[in-house]
Amino acid sequence: MIKGLHHSAYRCRDSEETRRFYEEFLGLPLVGTLEIKESKSGRKTNTVHTFYAMDDGSCLAFFEAPDQPFAFKAQHDYDLHVALEVPMDQLEAMRVKGLKAGIETRGVADHKFIHSIYFRDPNGYVVELTAKLPGHDEAMNPANNGARQKLDQWQANKGATRAAE
Repeated sequence: MIKGLHHSAYRCRDSEETRRFYEEFLGLPLVGTLEIKESKSGRKTNTVHTFYAMDDGSCLAFFEAPDQPFAFKAQHDYDLHVALEVPMDQLEAMRVKGLKAGIETRGVADHKFIHSIYFRDPNGYVVELTAKLPGHDEAMNPANNGARQKLDQWQANKGATRAAE
């Protein structure tokens, strides 16, 4: 049985610039650093793995592996992003902080059950800060929101759209 998220890991260009964004800007403390000299497959490497903690005990983590090619690119909003929950009263302050720091900042977006702002980290990843609105839990309750039926309808329509092309 899955108990929750321990960490989600991403590649980074530079561990120190990544630390500055996640620890100094977002406020997630650096809680672990592992230096890896050999992969589990026996390949020699020079890699560092860092962990940044959230209040629930889970972490965002990053690998800097200069000896392994990796194509960093600015991700499209939908392609790859991580959404982190913040209290509603901190959302606007973080938006202003991002703008003042010269960090690519977008929002506030009203998604009807959450409000969100978006930053781009030094690696090109999109980081969404999101605050729950009243009614959030009801909106995310599959017993009431028709999530499965909506997905089934999407699948059926997607197939019809592809067949018409």
